[in-house]
Amino acid sequence: MMIHDITAIAGANKKRKRVGRGEGSGHGKQSGRGNKGAGSRSGTAEKKAFEGGQMPYFRRLAKFGFTNAPFRTHFWTVNIVDIASHPSFAKGGAVNTESLIKAGLVRDDSRDLKILGHVGKMGGLKVKLDVNASRVSASARKIIEGAGGKVNETGTRRDKVRGVDRNAEDKSPKNLTKKLKRGSGSRGAKAAAAQASKAEGKDQAE
Repeated sequence: MMIHDITAIAGANKKRKRVGRGEGSGHGKQSGRGNKGAGSRSGTAEKKAFEGGQMPYFRRLAKFGFTNAPFRTHFWTVNIVDIASHPSFAKGGAVNTESLIKAGLVRDDSRDLKILGHVGKMGGLKVKLDVNASRVSASARKIIEGAGGKVNETGTRRDKVRGVDRNAEDKSPKNLTKKLKRGSGSRGAKAAAAQASKAEGKDQAE
């Protein structure tokens, strides 16, 4: 046997370190655990960020600014191709959180549901789907309604608080806040102006 015959498997199996087998082994007296302290005892465990008792790095960093990350809306997302290719929807039918949970396409109802418009190699939708979800993407709505189906967007909690009707063409918030009204070119200011003009039109008509 030559060295090139064993190179592929050389080092694949390594002998485990045998500790406590006499000082001549190099790992005999204290078995690699050092001299006294918590680390030398059995049953010790350290957190990943533990730095020996000094202030951890993540606590030494300055905290400033604001982020919306804790308040973001989490969705269960399902593509049209996954719905259409599932046996439960082979002939169409109602698509909502309950039916998708039964089909195994969604885990539970802990998040809002969003339907996406990816159709993959399927090319298009050939069955009628009655979709009832918190959000439906514009491409998904176009595909579903093009196949003769119906789409009803219930909206997320944030949509309801802001007064956004997801089924209407005008999806601007109706429950405006002071923050939205700031700046003459902001979306809130434009929506407020549009709302005011509508109210004036109604008064003139009356």
